[in-house]
Amino acid sequence: MRGPSAIRAAAWGAVVLGATAPLVRRRLRLPPPVVTAAAAAAPVGLSVAARRSALRDVGVVCLQMYAYVTTYQMPNDDPERLRARVRIDYPVRIDRAIGLGQLPNVRLQRAFGAPGRIQWRDKVLIWPHWVWFGVPHSAVAYLLLRHRDRFPAGAVCMYAVFDLGALVYWAVPTAPPWYAAQKGRMGSASGQQLEVRRMMAEYGAEFWGDAWGPLYSYVGGNPLAAMPSLHFATSVMAAHLLSEVGRGPGLVGWSYAVVLGIALVYLGEHYVVDLLVGLGLTEGVRLGAPHAAPALQAVSRRVQALEERARC
Repeated sequence: MRGPSAIRAAAWGAVVLGATAPLVRRRLRLPPPVVTAAAAAAPVGLSVAARRSALRDVGVVCLQMYAYVTTYQMPNDDPERLRARVRIDYPVRIDRAIGLGQLPNVRLQRAFGAPGRIQWRDKVLIWPHWVWFGVPHSAVAYLLLRHRDRFPAGAVCMYAVFDLGALVYWAVPTAPPWYAAQKGRMGSASGQQLEVRRMMAEYGAEFWGDAWGPLYSYVGGNPLAAMPSLHFATSVMAAHLLSEVGRGPGLVGWSYAVVLGIALVYLGEHYVVDLLVGLGLTEGVRLGAPHAAPALQAVSRRVQALEERARC
């Protein structure tokens, strides 16, 4: 029993270390690669330590997202350094070309917004943006509950989009439209500075009151991570996964993705190019999944072998 006990102890140790490292990273000044590696090992550790069940699968997904959120937020541990690295101008130039001389954010806000106040139609688009935090995981949960055979591949594709996007946030930190406008970097062809409102923040302070600050400080832990748009990328992935199991779920998924895409541009959260790159990321993951499957299956077999040895 010594061998299985040692394996289980090591696996639970990986879970504890992965859950703890992000919490103490600032105090201990842990290097970001060490924190990410520790957090990423936690889902593997749980897969070995706990018996296979739907509850364990939920735990693995939660630990995976914990590792993603940690990696997503860490560039903003040093806000000054992040602001010194952030790219602001290139998406402005690209979106101005897409909009035939005018930024799509500006066109939409001028056409449908009311300066200084939030209208009912603004709220109709703000709420889809807010509920996004549950949408990708709800699609994966639907597979787990209703189409268990599709869950492993669906979860791998969904969370690969999250993880690859987080790597880009580190490599090429890019500002959203509202930030570029705040910094006076949205000059028109005539030299006039353009305004892009951040309607979500305006309504958030109104709707959530004193809770808005703490809430936003967590979910918006890295404000300079706009490229690619993982809001859009993961919503498109959710639509694909739901379409594969039924026309009705697929219709719900695609309808949401379209509404969210419009909302992200109108609300000043993303450029059109952010959405296009997010779409490309999702489609790239889907195209690459069959080619990556043999390697992933080999890793899965090794983890399962460790799991079996831990039960002997």
